Amino acid sequence: MTTLKKLTLLHSNDLHGDFLAEEVGGELIGGVSMLSGYVQKVRREEENVLYAISGDMLRGSVIDSEYRGVSTIEVMNMIGPDVVTLGNHELDYGLAHLLFIEKCAKFPIINANLYLLNNRNRLFDGHVIFEVGGMRIMFIGILTEEVLVQARQEKTIGTFVDIAEAAAEVGKICDSYQTEDIDLTVLLTHIGFEEDKALAAALDPRWGVDIIVGGHSHTLLDEPCVVNGIPIVQAACGTDQIGRFDILVDTDRNAIHDYTWELVPITDATCPRDEPLEALIGRYKQATDDIYCRYLTRFEHEFTHPRRDRETEVGKLFADMLRDSLRLDVVLVGSGSLRNETLGPLVEYRNLVEMYPYDDEIHRVTVTGATLKRMVNHIFREEAFSGERTKMYQYSRGMGIVSSLKERRVLEITYEGNPIDDDRIFRIGLQDYHFNNMEDSFGITLEEANAIEPTRVVATKTVNVFDEYLSICELVKCPEDVRWLTIE
Repeated sequence: MTTLKKLTLLHSNDLHGDFLAEEVGGELIGGVSMLSGYVQKVRREEENVLYAISGDMLRGSVIDSEYRGVSTIEVMNMIGPDVVTLGNHELDYGLAHLLFIEKCAKFPIINANLYLLNNRNRLFDGHVIFEVGGMRIMFIGILTEEVLVQARQEKTIGTFVDIAEAAAEVGKICDSYQTEDIDLTVLLTHIGFEEDKALAAALDPRWGVDIIVGGHSHTLLDEPCVVNGIPIVQAACGTDQIGRFDILVDTDRNAIHDYTWELVPITDATCPRDEPLEALIGRYKQATDDIYCRYLTRFEHEFTHPRRDRETEVGKLFADMLRDSLRLDVVLVGSGSLRNETLGPLVEYRNLVEMYPYDDEIHRVTVTGATLKRMVNHIFREEAFSGERTKMYQYSRGMGIVSSLKERRVLEITYEGNPIDDDRIFRIGLQDYHFNNMEDSFGITLEEANAIEPTRVVATKTVNVFDEYLSICELVKCPEDVRWLTIE
């Protein structure tokens, strides 16, 4: 006789300090108060419930930035996730601070592929096993290769970044616990949706991985994507929604008998509020409002940044602010470092920090025109057109790039309307994150970057440059020129 037991698995990813609800069309949407209210409601209604978060709790709000993630952990402690895996932004405040944050957390933080190079011991527990309603449920955490940029600052830290190696690491854990009679195995990943599919395809079915709950790419799904028999899900990003599995587990076969999955909207119509948590958020908001709610400037209209793989109004503005303030020829601003879709028309300091929540440096790199063209062609390499998550950039005034989706290449690169002379010297501004990952991001080595003149830091805190620039502008107009044209 088959033994079936029910499990409800709730999941979030890429919360990014999205603490506060927003009013849309007269309805409150999102915020951790109603998110927590929904989680607690399900825990009351269902017998066997687990809530998991697939990375990037941190970054994105002034409350998180001001308290360097400690506020976020206090909030998450009140929500009470059962397990969290690391995201790349958990390392934004440094590895030492992350280890401190882990000590503040009242829930397990797992990761299987961040390790010490000298002995390959993991920095975190690679997995956790829960006993729920007579079932044994195992979670394994896998992190994106982007963590290498932060981890490189720690010479003794490494990570498995290749999908095959990550799959082998999953297999090692699964093989080690087969004797424990694991009824359900869930991978909590923070590697992106395309990489999740590649990872699922690489897994040996005998390892018994049942579900992949992903993050990092902020993918919004209508239904699970099934690869190699494994359903893969994400819950977009923020707190506007939460993923929900209702699973019948066959504990005789240690496998899923049946399941349903849905993306549940977090609204005041269906989600109760967690009033004690709301009071905590209110105290944090009041403290940060005193610091961050100061007026900077007004835009002629709301500027937008709807997607990372196209030129945007916000992107052009931010690149120009750095170019003009630091007297550079070209500035490349990582599209992913701009965290919101809109900015303005009234801009307070908190809006600026929420759009760009980093205290990174700007490095000046001096290259020839030939090297600049090589850098641009590297950005638009094959992977950029094939659905893989590559780094894309917003360009300062003067640059002109035409790329073709059909031909999957750059058709034209100009500067101030003219072809770029190979021998011309350009001083380029790069954010710290991309400077430290120069070879992967731009296809040039640090030795090449230092060949003409030594690289140097020209701004120690990027957000200070933006603050100063905007505070002396009475009305900011949107740059109207086209710098990056994508031909469909």
